[in-house]
Amino acid sequence: MYWREIVDETHVREAQIMKAFCEERRLAILSMLKAGERCGCALLAELSISQPTLSHHMKILLSSGIVHARKEGKWVYYSLNNAGLLEAKKYLDDYILASKEINLVEC
Repeated sequence: MYWREIVDETHVREAQIMKAFCEERRLAILSMLKAGERCGCALLAELSISQPTLSHHMKILLSSGIVHARKEGKWVYYSLNNAGLLEAKKYLDDYILASKEINLVEC
């Protein structure tokens, strides 16, 4: 059986969400957003990274749905997206629940 045969759209979406949490700079951005909405320029200054690097990380965070962006004039403001965070929590909760219900299977 090939891996593609057991991977469905749920796995693809889950991977997209979990990818947002799998890099130190993205975790730093998420931590900064815990304090509230931040302008991209503020994130750049605090992280000391280039604009293309920030754009790369924000693209991943936005596509995961855990971060929301709004444009005001020439500035983009980012904030945590509660619905996306709850979706991520649901996936983790499913694993936690499954780990409590595991039955040993003999090969």
